[in-house]
Amino acid sequence: MTLEEIRSGAVLLFDKPFDWSSFDVVNKVKRWTKAKVGHAGTLDPYATGLLILCTGKFTKRIPEFQDTHKEYTGTMVLGATTPSYDREKEIDQRFDTSAITVNMVAELPSQFIGDIMQSPPIFSAIYVNGRRAYKKARSGHDFEIEKRKVSLYEFEITAIRLPEVDFRIVCGKGFYVRSLVSDFGKALNNGAYLSALRRTRIGNYHVKDAWTIEQFTTYVHGEEQKAKDL
Repeated sequence: MTLEEIRSGAVLLFDKPFDWSSFDVVNKVKRWTKAKVGHAGTLDPYATGLLILCTGKFTKRIPEFQDTHKEYTGTMVLGATTPSYDREKEIDQRFDTSAITVNMVAELPSQFIGDIMQSPPIFSAIYVNGRRAYKKARSGHDFEIEKRKVSLYEFEITAIRLPEVDFRIVCGKGFYVRSLVSDFGKALNNGAYLSALRRTRIGNYHVKDAWTIEQFTTYVHGEEQKAKDL
């Protein structure tokens, strides 16, 4: 694939690094390729994994990727909560986990499978009365976000090291893994927050086939050098 082909239209897969926003990746690719670039679904800065970018005429395909199933792997920590439901904010409450057993954790996921009503985190990009929820939350506003119907197709516990629990899920559009983790803690009459998250698949696209930022940088520089040598 040449830079000219990317500018014309392409689907690019990236493995988003930790602590990068999705827009950091979009802006880098825009600058490097001089192409029109759009994303097919963001990841939180503390999440890693598959980010699909569409360039040129392929930006029209973005909705088809947004509507497909997504797979994530992650780790939650029981016994504590944070306002953001993840590591972005400091722990605000702690709970005794001595009554929680491995069996309790292992048997709980089935309760969440299917169409469920979910409250998005207040630290999210959802618009509330014309303003991003996370901006209202950071300003100290007291508000709630209406529950929305979302779909969870698979929920598997892959390892239990209490208070840490590893999991894998497959979900639909608009699903907040942070909210699932928060609700999981509540279902145990306890608390929980998300400590790690990685998106591994969107539809038939897998993170193992994605560029790293370093690989793409090397590729762009190589293409630019080829153009100079012509």
